[in-house]
Amino acid sequence: MAKDILSNLTPAKGSRRKTKRIGRGQGSGHGGTATKGHKGARARSGHKFKMWFEGGQMPLTRRVPKFGFTPRNRIEVQVVNIETLELLVEQKKLTGGIVTPDVLYKIGTIAKKNVPVKILGDGDLKVKLDVTAHAFSKSALTKIETAGGKATILTKTTVKS
Repeated sequence: MAKDILSNLTPAKGSRRKTKRIGRGQGSGHGGTATKGHKGARARSGHKFKMWFEGGQMPLTRRVPKFGFTPRNRIEVQVVNIETLELLVEQKKLTGGIVTPDVLYKIGTIAKKNVPVKILGDGDLKVKLDVTAHAFSKSALTKIETAGGKATILTKTTVKS
């Protein structure tokens, strides 16, 4: 076969289809209703649905909530209260007075290993603990320090205190 010349180029076989010629009579294969079906709004001339019309189902603009928002940069935090730490000491699950996210994970206090931990100040602490976490509330810091313990902040991820 001769070399391909620009004037001889054609599309690959099966890559192009003939256009559907609507409203050209019975011989076209699309006669009668001209592919519009029988009656109804779409069969009538001059009909046009609005761009957002969803066929009668509840439209998206009405399904979506209209108040509040979820921030895109929200950081998921696992919360542990001071009273939980006190309870763990009473149950002798915490020994040595050292509390870290790894220790809390092994005990089963927190569910996820890779999610930051924040210590909140709900409850009372009577035992001296060295607590290491990603974030602390102000009340938790004061309660840990008044009990004679130490609070260390991990800087793995930034968590709003």
